[in-house]
Amino acid sequence: MERDYAEVVRRFHSPETLPPPFGYSHVVEVRPGRVIYVSGQVPIDRDGRLVGDGDFEAQARQVFENLQAALDAAGASWADVVKLNYFLVDVSRVAAVRAIRDEYVDTAHPPASTLVEVSRLFRDDVLIEIDAVAVAD
Repeated sequence: MERDYAEVVRRFHSPETLPPPFGYSHVVEVRPGRVIYVSGQVPIDRDGRLVGDGDFEAQARQVFENLQAALDAAGASWADVVKLNYFLVDVSRVAAVRAIRDEYVDTAHPPASTLVEVSRLFRDDVLIEIDAVAVAD
């Protein structure tokens, strides 16, 4: 059975009734489309090796590359990403994460985002994990 999908429409809202966002959108409205959930990605390469032992920026870059690979596998792109969830062991590194993220996302229409500092991730040498939600045609 062939299905006819309507074009996906994404609207990015930052209502005046909320504080001004910095580098994210408060609300992303999407109609219709394929919803793609990308599990939390960590700085482990395709061979199962940690990238950037003790180097936060190298780990963050590997995480974004892993997210890119996951989106590619689903036939999606960064333009389709509507939500990112960040888990950092050191929230003071947020500026570094944003700088790397801005190489990937549409900064004019950034995805909705949540950033949480955690005491540790699944391994002591992992400093960052990010998951994503995308909506594609």
